[in-house]
Amino acid sequence: MGNAMRVWNRHSRVVAVSPERVGALIDTLAADDDRLWPIAAWPPMGFDRPLGVGAEGGHGPVRYVVESYEPGTSVRFRFTAPRGFDGFHEFTLRATGTEETELVHLMVLRLRYPAWYTYPLLWRPMHDALLEDCLDNAERELTGTIRTPARWSPYVRLLRNLISGKRFFRFSANKIPPRSTTAIR
Repeated sequence: MGNAMRVWNRHSRVVAVSPERVGALIDTLAADDDRLWPIAAWPPMGFDRPLGVGAEGGHGPVRYVVESYEPGTSVRFRFTAPRGFDGFHEFTLRATGTEETELVHLMVLRLRYPAWYTYPLLWRPMHDALLEDCLDNAERELTGTIRTPARWSPYVRLLRNLISGKRFFRFSANKIPPRSTTAIR
């Protein structure tokens, strides 16, 4: 695999609302009234101070620092952990020109040992499930419904059950978000 492996991971959702409404949702990240991050089912995002450049924190064992922040538009986080992650993840929005807005989460990584192994086996499936839950939150918050709710794969459910007793999660491994329109996962 060489010295590093590159990852480009993108999740997005298009909603029929203004960019201002989507941007306001991004601005709630890690706040007491966070309406974007899926805190009912995943470790909450938190920082040592309000969302802004230089704020340090993360979610669960994933740590990062806010590298850039344009209120109402975007926020980028630079990874500091887990070991072997060299890169960033960010939330941005894009007006489509058709009275719709695309909310985008992009993660760009250069993986180093031991993440060569842990990313495909643990981090990628968990990250993908978390991000789809996050986009479900956004769609529900902005439109009142979810067209196609995300579903956790059997592998993600297995991983969550295996690590839930190791303080990775602080709650039931299969808890459904309280505002969820889905009955089972």
